Amino acid sequence: MTASPRSIVRDSSAAAPQSRPRRILAIDYGRKRIGLALSDELQLTAQPLLVLKRVNRRDDLRRLRDVCRTQGVARILVGHPLHISGETGEMAEEAARFAARLRKELGIEVDLLDERLTSWEAAQMMAETASSSRRRASSLDDVAAAIFLREYLEHNRGRLEPAAGEKE
Repeated sequence: MTASPRSIVRDSSAAAPQSRPRRILAIDYGRKRIGLALSDELQLTAQPLLVLKRVNRRDDLRRLRDVCRTQGVARILVGHPLHISGETGEMAEEAARFAARLRKELGIEVDLLDERLTSWEAAQMMAETASSSRRRASSLDDVAAAIFLREYLEHNRGRLEPAAGEKE
């Protein structure tokens, strides 16, 4: 006996909320500003979202919690500003503490991600695209976050197993 269309519709709609893809939020952490970028729900693209001016720890966490709720964020990536040599410095340690605080306070998976040269790349990209003078004068922190989010998404896409019959 075959399943009726009604049972198929009911089953698929019941599973839809749990199987809905979620977004990834990238954070370019700084002492004065926090740059945010967001993936799409399929985790294929990265777009600059906004730049938050730092106020205080409690308010910063509240605003990030609000962004995560409204945008459906399932994972957060915090940029880890390592030195070119790969060594950690004061800002890298501060970013790691911030990531640990987010993990504890928001209850969302948080990872540190190497962000070396993303601010430089963001400035180069904005200069090459002849963006508006207003944007050039403002912070590029959200663009830097979008760059390391894009690299993360591309890296993870490359790790997917090939379809049956395809060679690597």
